[in-house]
Amino acid sequence: MRVMPAVGLSLLVMAGSLSGGMASDLQPDLFGPVGQPAPRPGLLSEFRLGVSAQDPWGPESNSANLTGEILFAKPFTTADLFTSYFIPRPHIGGSVNFSGNTSFAYAGLTWTIDITPRVFIEGSFGGAIHNGETSAYTVPVGRAALGCSPLFRESGSIGVRLSANWSLLATVEHLSNAGLCDQNRGLTNIGARVGYTF
Repeated sequence: MRVMPAVGLSLLVMAGSLSGGMASDLQPDLFGPVGQPAPRPGLLSEFRLGVSAQDPWGPESNSANLTGEILFAKPFTTADLFTSYFIPRPHIGGSVNFSGNTSFAYAGLTWTIDITPRVFIEGSFGGAIHNGETSAYTVPVGRAALGCSPLFRESGSIGVRLSANWSLLATVEHLSNAGLCDQNRGLTNIGARVGYTF
C-alpha cells in the first residue's frame, strides 16, 4: 500500500524534530533566561602594562618608567548604557623609574566612556604614595619637589580596542599635593599602555 511509505516518512520527520528539540534542551543557555540580569563578572576586569616618559618638562625628564595597572570589575552594573558610564572601576597600579627617580604606587577609580565601539576615553582619580623628594627646603638637582606623600593622582587616556580582549591606550597622568604641602612641583608623565580585558 502507498499509505505505509507516507506514514513511515512522517514518523521519521517527527523523530528528527523531537531529537533536535531534545538536543537543544541539553545545550547550556549561554545568555541566561530572557529578562534576567547577565551573570556577575569576576573580580578582575583588566590588566595593563606599559611605559611612560617621566615628567618630560620637569627636573626628572630624560628618564622612563615601567607601568602596570589592575582594574577591578564595577561594584554593580545597570542595563542603561548612559548610567553605566558613571559607575567606576576600582584600580591599583604602580610606576617604577628606570633611572632611580621618583617611583610610586597608586589606587583609585576609573571611568570609561565609549566614543565608538572601538574608541574610548577614560579618566581616573585617586591617591599615590612615592619615594620622591618631600623636603621643604633643599631638593637635589634633577629631582622634583613633591612636598609630601601621599599625593593626589589624576589621569586621562584615549584608547583603541584592537580586539575583544586587547586594547592600546595613550595616557597622561599627574601627581601633586594640590598645595597642601610646602612644595608642590608635581609630576606629569606621558606614556602608552597595552590592556588585556578578562
